[in-house]
Parts: sequence; structure tokens; C-alpha cells
Amino acid sequence: MFIVNVEGAIYKNEKWLLIRRSEKEEHAGGLLSLVGGKVEEEGTSSDILERTLKREITEEVGIEVSNLRYVNSSSFVTDSGINVVDIVFLCDHESGEAFAKSPDEVDDVIWMTTQQILSNSNLPIYLKENIKLAEKLINNNKVAIS
Repeated sequence: MFIVNVEGAIYKNEKWLLIRRSEKEEHAGGLLSLVGGKVEEEGTSSDILERTLKREITEEVGIEVSNLRYVNSSSFVTDSGINVVDIVFLCDHESGEAFAKSPDEVDDVIWMTTQQILSNSNLPIYLKENIKLAEKLINNNKVAIS
């Protein structure tokens, strides 16, 4: 069995929204990451990944997002041996000012440019790869519009 986790790559004013995960978190406590959380069982439903991500973002950092686009999926095993499937979506910031709304999950919110993220040696490679893929999606969209 897998836990399904969704994350949002939220882009605003040429910066990405990252959170410092609470030290209380079992997995990756204290590390910077995208905003997100695990999908809960709902029985038969539609748009469960998108609805979960929107809910998690609102609960954790108090903002609304829209226009979710698939970026990447991967799998990993937590320190306690739980298998996780992780799906990342590029999100447009719709409204609100991000803040650490859920202290059990989020210690801080930080806006960083792509370059700041890629040049930070303390950030995990998977976060950098997800940002590169999300930025590529943004750039491809800009080309298609012009």
C-alpha cells in the first residue's frame, strides 16, 4: 500500500512559496518543502488530488490557489518505512497572504526565486528537480501565448 501525497508549486511575482516543515513532523521535519499533504480516503469521488491540494494549502498557509497543472510524480519511503506516491502540481496564487497557519505542520513560509532554490546546497535534489520542471511548464506556457 501507498500513501498518496500532493504538493503545490505555487508561483507568484517570480518566486516560489516554500514552507519550513514543523520540527514535529515525522517526515522531513525542519526541512524546506512545497506545500501539501496526504490524500484521505473518500470512497468514490472525482478531482480528489486537486481538492486535497487546495484544502491542504488553505489549511497550512492560508491562501487560495487555482489552475492546477500536473508537474511530476515520484515515490519515496519515509524514515519509518512508509511508501509514498508524491504528485506535484503547478498552482496559480489566487488570493491571500501566505503565513504559517498550521503550527503543527508549518514553522515558516519563505518565498524564493528559482535561482535561490537551485543554488541552495541545503535543499534536497527532489525539490530542486520539481522546481525546474514547474518552471519549464511556466516557460512553455509563455511561449505558447506569445
